[in-house]
Amino acid sequence: MKKLMKMTLATEKTFKDGCEEYLLDCKARNLREGTLKHYNDTMKQLYKYIPEDTPIEDLNATTFREFIVEMRERPEINSQSLNTYARDLKTIMYFFVRQNYIDTVKLDVPKVDKKPIETYTDTELQTLLKKPNLKQCTFTEYKMWVMTNFLLSTGVRQKSLLNIKIKDLDFDSELINITHTKNRKALIIPMNSDIKKILQEYIRHRGGEKDDFLFCNIYGKQLAKSTMIHTLLEYNKARGVEKSGTHRYRHTFAKKWVLMNGNIVTLQKILLRTNNRERSK
Repeated sequence: MKKLMKMTLATEKTFKDGCEEYLLDCKARNLREGTLKHYNDTMKQLYKYIPEDTPIEDLNATTFREFIVEMRERPEINSQSLNTYARDLKTIMYFFVRQNYIDTVKLDVPKVDKKPIETYTDTELQTLLKKPNLKQCTFTEYKMWVMTNFLLSTGVRQKSLLNIKIKDLDFDSELINITHTKNRKALIIPMNSDIKKILQEYIRHRGGEKDDFLFCNIYGKQLAKSTMIHTLLEYNKARGVEKSGTHRYRHTFAKKWVLMNGNIVTLQKILLRTNNRERSK
């Protein structure tokens, strides 16, 4: 009877139908736009291996394993990408199970070949943190210098950084309110005296209202992720440092924290080390 019910629910439903239903469910659960875009992009890749018109009831553990094998044969797909696509397919198929479209399956996602993220050396940091001449540099260079100091002082994530507003800086209490986090839980982190002085000076030059984003584009609007990545890369290269990336600053921040005998519990809170990934909600 139970199997008959599954067959009835899945009748005429295709893999694409199920994926679109999953996206609708994600929207109903109010997942972030970035997460929705991620799943939408992933599904375009999945359709290359599992045809859109595949009957949803035909999906099983064998489908999942064959998908992994085919992905591994593509030289341009590294272990991280394979892990991401497999994890997303697993999430979607488990959704199908909950909807009674397919039988219960046990799916194992391939592990990632992890490589340690290289941190910045003291020499590189000295170069990147050297203050530019405000009478000669562009405002963009100055802004990136401030951002570099901010990243190394706080260890915040890229998305958190892009969503910080001027009003989130509490200079009196020397605290920074992080409202946009990976697990959607607000976080308050300390503001050391050095970054406090840097930010106060920056805001005097930047101007703006309390509701404005701290690091904005030339139009005063929120800085785009792609723009930030490119500009940070150019800032580093201009100073002779080929390494770049906000995540590299997080690792450098953590390393420096530990070397300075900082409290590990506090470090974990600042870095938001949570096992509850946003996409698994």
